[in-house]
Amino acid sequence: MVDDGRPIRPDERSGVLTPTNLERFAANWFDPADAARKAVDTYWSVSWHLPAGQTISQKVLEFPAITVSIESGSVAFPYVVTAVQRRAWTRTIEGSGEVFAIRLRPAGLAVVSDLDPRKLPPEQPITAALDPGLFELVEAIAREGSPAARARRADAVIEGLLSRRPPSPEHVLANTVVDALDQRVRARTGPLLAAQIGVSERAMQRALSLTLGMGPKAVARRIRLQEVVRRFSSSDACAEVDAAAVANDLGYADQSHLINDFRSVTGMSPGAYLRALRALSQTPG
Repeated sequence: MVDDGRPIRPDERSGVLTPTNLERFAANWFDPADAARKAVDTYWSVSWHLPAGQTISQKVLEFPAITVSIESGSVAFPYVVTAVQRRAWTRTIEGSGEVFAIRLRPAGLAVVSDLDPRKLPPEQPITAALDPGLFELVEAIAREGSPAARARRADAVIEGLLSRRPPSPEHVLANTVVDALDQRVRARTGPLLAAQIGVSERAMQRALSLTLGMGPKAVARRIRLQEVVRRFSSSDACAEVDAAAVANDLGYADQSHLINDFRSVTGMSPGAYLRALRALSQTPG
């Protein structure tokens, strides 16, 4: 049973590139029930109420996961499945609205739908024609009034689906690989990781390709960049961050490697990002 959630803090790996917006959007995590954890990594929710004419361009560097979301208000679609993003993406926020999202574990999509992760576009509206089972799931969750109630309902529905559509060994392996990379940000992919898990490199690559549409190196890179953002964005560190020290601590070859990796995914250099954070912190209100 989930509780009433907890705020998403700027010093967590949320991937939000303007962490001061987390409080503004009433961003919260909701832990899944143990019975749903083979399919669900976490639930999260946000809501917003902006004055007429005001917009916010929110850039996000997401965790390497597929997300199912229920949205209302000033949004494009009520139900959306979002594929693993190769680069940071930007969403324009306006008016009023709210989102409740299910961040799936690698094994999760096959439990809740018949969709192929390798064929998903970046964002796909969920309709009865696209996937009747997934549409029925989001409809059931959307009928609940609060994020906490939606998380409880999602737990119950997904627990039932897990009993009827249990993850295959390959899907469970994908969960294990992502967990290992998430817990050890410096972890290297390849023979060492495969040996630690007790499988071949090829088995790891096949499992992640099947479930996320990307390989271990791409997953590890995204998780490490989320950690870079977390360290850069912490309120105490953003004014005096030592990029060289961060690069060394996280296992980059050198500072240039970190800079190039960060720029290629976020579209800006670490220096430009830190300057933007400092400018925001000095803006009244």
